[in-house]
Amino acid sequence: MNLDLTNKVIIITGAAKGIGKGIALLLAHEGAIPVIIGRKAVDNQLVVDEIIAAGGKAFQVAAELSKPEECEKAVAQIVAEYGRIDGLVNNAGVNDGVNLEHGNYERFMESLHKNLVHYYLMAHFALPYLKVSKGAIVNIGSKTADTGQGATSAYAAANGGRNALTREWAVEMLKYSIRVNAVIVAECYTAMYQAYIESLPHPESKLEEINKTIPLENRMTTVEEIANMVAFLLSQRSSHTTGQLIYVDGGYTHLDRALHLANN
Repeated sequence: MNLDLTNKVIIITGAAKGIGKGIALLLAHEGAIPVIIGRKAVDNQLVVDEIIAAGGKAFQVAAELSKPEECEKAVAQIVAEYGRIDGLVNNAGVNDGVNLEHGNYERFMESLHKNLVHYYLMAHFALPYLKVSKGAIVNIGSKTADTGQGATSAYAAANGGRNALTREWAVEMLKYSIRVNAVIVAECYTAMYQAYIESLPHPESKLEEINKTIPLENRMTTVEEIANMVAFLLSQRSSHTTGQLIYVDGGYTHLDRALHLANN
């Protein structure tokens, strides 16, 4: 399917690695111009170089998104380079383990800035240009807003906020024909996830244990599967889809957890 994304300028936050990088690579393959935003220019540039080597186009901006002024500056740099913004993928964040029992106000608020506030700020600063292009916004979220995880109050709260903002913005942006959706991730096998598994005493058995809890095919979601859905939601192929929380998770969040006992 041709997604008609050729030369569309699409911002992806946190795209130097993991899911964000996967989204950037796929969008470039579809002919779009992904703009990688991350803390370190050297890491961002590695993704840009990979895309260019494969025959695509890309741009990067180094920014600390927990600082409002850097969000505004990042958007300004992109507009100075291209004069337009056709899409925004809010993805940057970290499951930082700020919990109820041992956390505190300062760490909780810091985590919200890392994981939620910049979603608002990037959309706010990009909005004038999205109005012109009638672009789309995709927010990446986590199952933790639905299921909880334990010992991660701030991250769970941030993801609940991402879901709520997705619905709220979808309503607010109706008059501009700007569609807003979210892709919710459960167990996705990124390099960071692999490093976590390998840090455990029995990594192979732990990975097998996790895979068994994922109903569809007893495997983790791939980065490419997340990216495919994001690209679809950014494209006009999803032209009448807005305000949706779409779970690309092999049924992990909503199907009966007892399934893995029956099927194994």
